[in-house]
Amino acid sequence: MGASGNGQGLAPLTLSVVMPVYNERATIRDILCRVARRTEVDELIIVDDCSSDGTSDVLATEAADGWPCLGGLRPGGPPRVLLLRHEVNQGKGAALRTGFAAVTGDIVLTQDADLEYDPADYPKLLAPILDGRADAVYGSRFAGYPRRVLMFWHTVGNKLLTTLSNILCNLNLTDMETGYKAMRREMVQAMVLRSNRFGIEPEITARLARLQARIYEVPISYAGRSYVEGKKIGWKDAISAVWTMLRCALIDDRETVDPLHATLRRMAVLDRYNAFLFEQIAPFVGQRVLEVGAGTGTLTRFLRSRDRVRATDVDAQYVHLLERRFEHDGNVAVSAYDLAGEPSADVATQRYDTIVCLNVLEHIADDERALLRLHDLLEPAGQLILLVPAHQALFGTMDEAIGHFRRYERASLLRQLREAGYHVQANFFVNATSVVGWWLNGRVLGRRGVPGVQARLANRLVPLFRIERKLRLPFGISLVAVARRPADVLAAAASGETAAAVAEAATPVDATGVASRGPG
Repeated sequence: MGASGNGQGLAPLTLSVVMPVYNERATIRDILCRVARRTEVDELIIVDDCSSDGTSDVLATEAADGWPCLGGLRPGGPPRVLLLRHEVNQGKGAALRTGFAAVTGDIVLTQDADLEYDPADYPKLLAPILDGRADAVYGSRFAGYPRRVLMFWHTVGNKLLTTLSNILCNLNLTDMETGYKAMRREMVQAMVLRSNRFGIEPEITARLARLQARIYEVPISYAGRSYVEGKKIGWKDAISAVWTMLRCALIDDRETVDPLHATLRRMAVLDRYNAFLFEQIAPFVGQRVLEVGAGTGTLTRFLRSRDRVRATDVDAQYVHLLERRFEHDGNVAVSAYDLAGEPSADVATQRYDTIVCLNVLEHIADDERALLRLHDLLEPAGQLILLVPAHQALFGTMDEAIGHFRRYERASLLRQLREAGYHVQANFFVNATSVVGWWLNGRVLGRRGVPGVQARLANRLVPLFRIERKLRLPFGISLVAVARRPADVLAAAASGETAAAVAEAATPVDATGVASRGPG
């Protein structure tokens, strides 16, 4: 991004500007020149939404001539320019969605094609993101900066829509409808957007709120237009915006295309159930912890009292969410880590007395190799805490939808652990009550996600789950295994004896070949 950095000693971030265009022949060359003068801009994506006033011809001519209106305006030449066109007019929201799908920059900024917003404000919009403080920045037209005085009732409408959006999203924005929004690209990629017209503004805000994005506002200059001068938004769009806000408050569209995301979101709000799960593994958790597959940080929050925690996930969007959620916890570090591959340097250069791996191993095709990788990350006598889905007979459409390769039988999991060099300390089933529901939803009804009502019911049944644990039932929806890396593995290796052999010799088993029971 020109000469700008990100305030974190990393490579400079790049900026993509997305410009939706519809019938702006009078202003299009001027705004292109203003954007091109900004050294911050690395990429300009223009989406012509089937203009009918000659704007399309102007853009086509400029593109054919190599964008002469952009040349010679800044050192190093113009930004990369991509011109896209809709064959049918669809609206501002559709144009933005088309542009968002094409961006390559680290930061995405929306720019209207009229002259109401001044690209000279780019540095203010970008600063909170470059400093690492924000995931999205809104340019507020009502935050005290010089602005053109225009229609009173239009301003009232804007403030009413912003107030309703704030109520539904639990935010305190002053200008939700602003056309200046700068966002980290991973935020844009994480949003599932549906709106075609001006409802895109409240929809973006609602999606950012669901993603727990850190949103900042900065004052911008604003030279608003009257309807005579070409302003297009009207009262019908206000009604559409209200409908969009209500829909977004009730429905997370990402859940319809990403069953795993839906599952994580539903699990995140099950405070009693999550506390119960952690209570089962807490006696085995040490002080130097690696959490594999932390997701949204549902269990990470229970680890904050430990001396050192490294929370990891394979999904970049969840990595950034974890960074935001635990940015003020000095003992919690966040890293990207794919258990299916070799660990990154920041993960591999440390050794841990505990690795917590809950609902992850079943997502790995080569789970035996994954267990070996985790074994190598443990210090001698360190413990691996696994939670996996139990009973292959329950495998159904819900497992397939959220990316499970398998469910586990107790005997086979314990055998895998011993063969990988672990000494199995404890193993036990949890949540037997939900077995019938999982079988019914995944094997009989063919559902691809846990119904929200049933998930919330599990939160209320924690007292029953505690009784199950005391009964030590031989089945459950999940299986917990605690396995230790033997302290004498290094000595065994020096003498030529395999770690698996040492672990096998040290692992007590009962008459059924099953290792020791869990706590409680």
